[in-house]
Amino acid sequence: MDEICEYGYARVSSKDQNLARQMDALRAAGLDEGRIYADKASGKDFKRPAYKRVLRKLKSGDVLYVKSIDRLGRNYTEIIDEWRRITKDKGAHIVVLDMPLLDTRQSTGGITGVLITDIVLQLLSYVAQVERENIKQRQAEGIASAKARGVRFGRPPIKRPKSYGKTKGAFLSGEITRKEAAARLKVSITTFDKWMTEDVAAHRKGTDTLADA
Repeated sequence: MDEICEYGYARVSSKDQNLARQMDALRAAGLDEGRIYADKASGKDFKRPAYKRVLRKLKSGDVLYVKSIDRLGRNYTEIIDEWRRITKDKGAHIVVLDMPLLDTRQSTGGITGVLITDIVLQLLSYVAQVERENIKQRQAEGIASAKARGVRFGRPPIKRPKSYGKTKGAFLSGEITRKEAAARLKVSITTFDKWMTEDVAAHRKGTDTLADA
């Protein structure tokens, strides 16, 4: 009979996030350092090298530990699909450290832990997705409300240097190119073009105002 192996999986969504909290929890569960796999990648898909490696390692009866269910994916469908791939297709177990009910090794009243945890998992995954969607909606509503109050988002506009007028005149007279004009002003060509477009729009607006008067 093959030896039953225990593995851990940790993930954060970006390279500047820290894996320490998850790694500490997995080590505290008794896992050897060499059997803990970790990725720094988004959960939007499963193109994650460490996750693929641990999946290849898993066999029937083995156990995969994660700190929380969202380490398997970022939405309800993905979490459920991965859960079933591990527990049904591979016949391995999953233990979620943050949620003791999600432990497929357990059995209650003769009913396998897989069935019980499937029910709990689907409910928790659904609630987690609804909460994420609510957070996004609240963020969108907050941004819309702030914009309505005149709050500006993004980088502040670049101020035109004192030499802008002279440089612009040189460009319009054909003495220098757009690239040279931008270099003199120490801005990108895109910024120089934007300033020129704004000047044209302001001139037209002023002309229209005089005509209306």
